[in-house]
Amino acid sequence: MNFIYKTFATFFGAGYAPLAPGTFGALFAAGFVYLWQTLQPELSYYHWPLLIVTILAFFLGAYCTDQLAEEWGKDPSKVVIDEAIGLWISILFVPVNTVYLVAGLILFRIFDIWKPLGIRKMENIKGGWGVMMDDVLAGVYANIILQIYLLLS
Repeated sequence: MNFIYKTFATFFGAGYAPLAPGTFGALFAAGFVYLWQTLQPELSYYHWPLLIVTILAFFLGAYCTDQLAEEWGKDPSKVVIDEAIGLWISILFVPVNTVYLVAGLILFRIFDIWKPLGIRKMENIKGGWGVMMDDVLAGVYANIILQIYLLLS
């Protein structure tokens, strides 16, 4: 079972990247969406499947992170499922194309790295929930900026 927890928490191994595993995890998540959209172009306007995947990944990610805490510590850099979730949140209900995907990735990583506007406080939440919630909030802020851009353009 530990193998399954590690596989999911590292987002299928993306977290083992030797440099910037969080960025690599977010890039892998963006690639997942791009591939999904390429194989299923009708989903580019139907965002509910991504929302469902994001919610399921959130709960499973929190659980797996909790299961690995004794071995890996509170918030190890190789746990990147939270980055995948944050990236997916950043592009929810945004047109799925390369421009918005890259914009969502950049905005999400800025918020995730700098942790402004209460994002850092999310890390105080206990267990896997805290690991997930700072990235959830970073993704929400990135999404808000993209939604405002869409409204104004």
